Amino acid sequence: MSAQASDRTASPLIFATGQTGRATRYVEHGKPLQSFMPASTLRDDLPLPDNTELDVVRHYTRLSQRTFGIDLGFYPLGSCTMKYNPRINDALANLREFAELHPFVPDELAQGALQVMHELERSFCSLFGMAAFSLNPAAGAQAELAALLIAKKYFKDRGETKRDKVIVPDTAHGTNPASATMAGFTVVSVKSDARGRVDPAEIRAVLGADAAVCMMTNPNTLGLFEERIHEIADAVHEAGGLMYYDGANANALMGNTRPGDMGFDLMHLNTHKTFTIPHGGGGAGHGPLGVAPHLVEYLPTPYVVRDADRYRLDFDRPKSIGPVRSFWSNFAHAVRALAYLYANGAEGLANVSQYAVLNANYLRVKIAEFLETPYPEVCRHEFVASAQSLKKKTGVRALDIAKALLDRGFMAPTVYFPLIVPECLMIEPTETESKETLDEFVAALREIVAAAQSDPQELFDAPVTTVVGRVDETRAARQPDLRWRPPLPPET
Repeated sequence: MSAQASDRTASPLIFATGQTGRATRYVEHGKPLQSFMPASTLRDDLPLPDNTELDVVRHYTRLSQRTFGIDLGFYPLGSCTMKYNPRINDALANLREFAELHPFVPDELAQGALQVMHELERSFCSLFGMAAFSLNPAAGAQAELAALLIAKKYFKDRGETKRDKVIVPDTAHGTNPASATMAGFTVVSVKSDARGRVDPAEIRAVLGADAAVCMMTNPNTLGLFEERIHEIADAVHEAGGLMYYDGANANALMGNTRPGDMGFDLMHLNTHKTFTIPHGGGGAGHGPLGVAPHLVEYLPTPYVVRDADRYRLDFDRPKSIGPVRSFWSNFAHAVRALAYLYANGAEGLANVSQYAVLNANYLRVKIAEFLETPYPEVCRHEFVASAQSLKKKTGVRALDIAKALLDRGFMAPTVYFPLIVPECLMIEPTETESKETLDEFVAALREIVAAAQSDPQELFDAPVTTVVGRVDETRAARQPDLRWRPPLPPET
């Protein structure tokens, strides 16, 4: 970790620096704002800091060095696919012809952009076995919600309004039950078996005339492939329900197998995971939503269509659930994703997933030498370890291990998820890490487990080299305070 990152001296807020009149001004003041806008729409004051351009550059450069990112080191955050993002993707997204294109420009003047969206949509269909994709949703969770709204409208059109149940295995991502609840469905949780898979018999036991959708991730959040997915899909379809594929783990199977061939009717992708879009920090995301042929007409609008050699945005889709966000897509992400697709090609994309699986299994076997791995079999792109036994012997928890990794220059893996694994560490190395990096991570983890035996207090105090040490994580999650407010005037 850099010296700047380990400096715990508080960096002053930009509001606390600078002085009145110091801001760099390269152009003279223009006409009063009231000559452009009604006075009622203008604020009386705007408490912006008055800094020189140099002060601003240094301030934000310092802040950027006080955090951790994929450009600084290994980031094995399970289920988040923190892979390297090739810079050429950004270069293409920043081309003037794309970056300066107004979303309301007429279709005939945006043929290149529409072609990008159309070719990306067609590529996703081919790669994942779906009939059509909407690029409209702004994130995976939003695509989940849109998919469930499609299911609701589909059943309403069929006169099956009593289908109000969504089945979610306990190895699903947390957004699945949340999205189902937001869409007005009742969530039915299904427990996985001793091997970490969904037993088709458990699914059949909860199926009935009220079953609407079964939401699954494959491989699941334990990193295990659901080998009986066809049996599950057949059972759900026989009961009249739909299958939904959570594409958060698509990096494990891209180019090797397809959700459409497994029997899924709806799915989403997180292009900010699988297709090297920068992510983290809350956005911006991109969650294309795919559907089987019988659900195409319900996709969000607009949908990009090709007429001969011309492209256009199609808003005239009477059964559509309508748009789910402003404008048409996070278009820059569509450019990045298509660049990644074309750069790799069909064979390269299949290799991406195979290398991701290889790296995960290499780590799993190495780490099993000193830390419990509850599912000792070939995994896919990620796997889970557990600190349960270590905690019983030493008191050191998964959280302590995660904090100690920060002191050794590694981002912590996902911890305490999935919930069915006590003291869980979910590790996803991705395909872009070298063997040397993986070995360094194993060595750091081995050192931490050894320290748990000899000096657990060291781990209870970690991290000690980061900008911030232990914090009240519950309060930070439930009562975040991320907004600067002007200091109150002194009481008179």
